[in-house]
Amino acid sequence: MAWSTRQLADLAGTTIKTVRHYHQMGLLELPGRAPNGYKQYQTTHLVRLLQIKRLTELGLSLAQIRAMGSADEEPDEAIRVLDAELAGTIERLQRIRVELAVILKYRAPLDTPLPFGPVAEGLSERDRALLTVFSGVLKDSALDDLRQLMAEATEGEADEEFYYLPEDADDATIETIARHLAESIQRSQARFPWMADPGSAATRGPRFAEAAIASAFAELFNAAQLKVLARAQALAGEAS
Repeated sequence: MAWSTRQLADLAGTTIKTVRHYHQMGLLELPGRAPNGYKQYQTTHLVRLLQIKRLTELGLSLAQIRAMGSADEEPDEAIRVLDAELAGTIERLQRIRVELAVILKYRAPLDTPLPFGPVAEGLSERDRALLTVFSGVLKDSALDDLRQLMAEATEGEADEEFYYLPEDADDATIETIARHLAESIQRSQARFPWMADPGSAATRGPRFAEAAIASAFAELFNAAQLKVLARAQALAGEAS
């Protein structure tokens, strides 16, 4: 018994377009033709089409199926590759569920890096942007230290003054805020020595991390704030 392309597609629960695509990829052999020129598909074509459908349902790509050769060969390597890919997908989905749980628990904005979910309340867009850069270039242990400092922090007058410092602030104001900030930097570096050398906590090399962090500060803070930070770092370095 022979079938037309439409009949074959209907029997296999697929479409004519799919059958033609499989022909183009070399997955399904072309059938013989009747005297009138119409294709005549046989049982072997139906079996192959159903085998391809089964393998795609298992997650194999068409390229993998083609590389396997005939369906009666033992596809051990393809199965191992597929299993590894599925394991990676499951791990990724489980990680995403953990992150979503943190976001829901602390009602953190969706773009908040996972380590900072518990302290996300009240963070400005600028704060989240800076933390996003940190999370991209620093080790998890360093991010945990930053989160701990943020959880313990109580905003003081100097913090407020720095946060809202205008770009045209005078030198005296910059010096006063820098001295207060230097004391906080010294305490933090005493607890977490890597903060004196952020490159030492980098995930992809110190120069990459330092360049990314420096660029973020340059874009997110105004000229007066950058002067405060530079002066505070210098004062903290002199004290140590």
